[in-house]
Amino acid sequence: MSKKTDLRSWSTQDCADLYQVHNWGSGYFSVRADGQLAVHPGGPGSSQVGLLDLVRDLEKRGYDLPMLLRFSDILRHRVQALCGNFAEAIAAYGYKGRYRPVYPIKVNQQRDVVEELVHFGRDLCLGLEAGSKPEVLVALAHMDNPDALIVCNGYKDIGYVETVMLAQKLGRHAIIVVDRFDELETIIKVSRRFEVRPHIGVRARLAAKGAGKWVESSGDRSKFGLTSLELMSVVEKLRAENMLDCLELLHFHIGSQITAIRSVKDALREASRIYVELHALGAGLGFIDIGGGLAVDYDGSKTNWHSSSDYTLQEYANDVVSAIQEACDQKSVPHPDIVSESGRALVAHHALLVFDVLGHTSVPIEPPPPHASEHKSPPIRALFDTWKSVSKKNFSECWHDALQQKEEALSLFNLGYLDLEGRALAERIFWAVCTRILRIVRELDYVPEDFESLERVLADTYYCNFSVFQSIPDHWAVKQLFPIMPIHRLDEEPRRRAMLCDLTCDSDGKVDEFIDLHDTKRVLELHEDKPNEPYYIGVFMVGAYQEILGDLHNLFGDTHAIHVSLNGELGYEIERVVEGDSITEVLGYVQYQREDLMRRVRRAGEIAVRNKALKLEELALLMRRYDEALAGYTYLSRDDVPQGEIKQRPRQDPAGEIVAK
Repeated sequence: MSKKTDLRSWSTQDCADLYQVHNWGSGYFSVRADGQLAVHPGGPGSSQVGLLDLVRDLEKRGYDLPMLLRFSDILRHRVQALCGNFAEAIAAYGYKGRYRPVYPIKVNQQRDVVEELVHFGRDLCLGLEAGSKPEVLVALAHMDNPDALIVCNGYKDIGYVETVMLAQKLGRHAIIVVDRFDELETIIKVSRRFEVRPHIGVRARLAAKGAGKWVESSGDRSKFGLTSLELMSVVEKLRAENMLDCLELLHFHIGSQITAIRSVKDALREASRIYVELHALGAGLGFIDIGGGLAVDYDGSKTNWHSSSDYTLQEYANDVVSAIQEACDQKSVPHPDIVSESGRALVAHHALLVFDVLGHTSVPIEPPPPHASEHKSPPIRALFDTWKSVSKKNFSECWHDALQQKEEALSLFNLGYLDLEGRALAERIFWAVCTRILRIVRELDYVPEDFESLERVLADTYYCNFSVFQSIPDHWAVKQLFPIMPIHRLDEEPRRRAMLCDLTCDSDGKVDEFIDLHDTKRVLELHEDKPNEPYYIGVFMVGAYQEILGDLHNLFGDTHAIHVSLNGELGYEIERVVEGDSITEVLGYVQYQREDLMRRVRRAGEIAVRNKALKLEELALLMRRYDEALAGYTYLSRDDVPQGEIKQRPRQDPAGEIVAK
């Protein structure tokens, strides 16, 4: 946690350091002098757009929060960066093959994202990877560049194979990757029927393991891939069918978000050896597909942590090229074209979620009343004495005393010897003790293990206008960390510590773990509320997997998705808007029809009118409001929340118990 040690005033640089913007932002984000977070869609040093200005402009256009902002120019820059780093590595090592980027559609299947990547990558021969029949249909329709590859993975039935094989006659270079040995027979039969020489690949099941959360993608018990014995059977089968020249690609995949470069090197060493051996057996190989796994540094720590990576993009490209070249040169095998399926590295950075804070709760921090020292209950008197005696020398002892005294008060309450007013007083004094101890702990260079949870215990809860399950499901499901920070007021010191709760009625609907330079932290530094001013928070690097994995928990639907691009004259322009789900649309997903709902409510209203429980004017208003709600956004607007619930003041401790750091 950031700690200021001098007397200078807070600066925007302090905020940039606190939220680690320069570490995870990859040059796409910076803090402006006016306190706004700026986005640089064209990469480091390019033109910038103030996120607060952008969000306010979109609200004036009538789009409510939350909203997903997609920056097309970041997609363009990511494609160029990936290909540029491989081009540099190929030139440096004198590699004779080409680099052939392939985007795996599963990472973000949104049509606008796929189409933009295909467009931006056309001159770089960017292809598509499909892992299912629906994705194959998308790839075959959008990939009209004959020099780009379509890599077809996943389970395959005869319809899948027939479609891909016939697409060859459209000029598509679609490679069917054999993930399971029994798929090969289907491929051979269909190729005979259509008189097509198919483009075949094989996926090897490597012994090398990945690093991070998805290590089960490789190893002896991985879901996909052929063993060495099965690879030999493929060679024998294709040789018998006079089709060994059709085997043109070796594929492997050791998992998503591979955090350690050592794991990448180990896999490359093994796969490269398999490649040269298959080539020696007569396979017509020309491509080696290294799969996905190129990690994104979500927390900026540059470490072997599941939300980070201990290598750069250039280091990755260098290691890939050098490992394959070394194996091929040892056996005098021509250098193959290198294919990678680096989806996360292409799309993670381009999208961010922005939402507003609707309200908050905080732990009471008032000092205990003086009369507590004379209370009839011994635990309350003891708690008061503990509060008075807290110091740097005895804070650990006071902490343990306070815990025991609080438990004694609770036991007396449960046994009927302490009334509710007394229990409330005990809790008030306990929180006051915790507050004093926390002030001391924040000054320590080393925080003892007993006190690591204290910051979280005393944290505020900020209620936010979004759904964890819909917009950042990986945080809930696999504890993926995303950079989170306010997008404005960054020239002010954030004096509150908070966890974030979403709109769902679920205890898991919260974010209580955040990125930090050396580890993680359980609270996020945020600003005090300003009366009648919205407070905006952004979740960054959500372009990979989050949209398609999001669910409808509590029937919160898709958010608005706004595509933004740079414009030299205007600064930016809104390319297109994909409007979020209305309540009617979300209810339709679970088989509720608007007309039926309206009819049921109207019938109940007519009965209430007959019973004189409802006036005709009230029925008309109810039906109008019900109809408007069905047509509206599934999330809240600030107009929907009573103002008294949005701003809760005052929160300043009159005794100065909390000192923000």
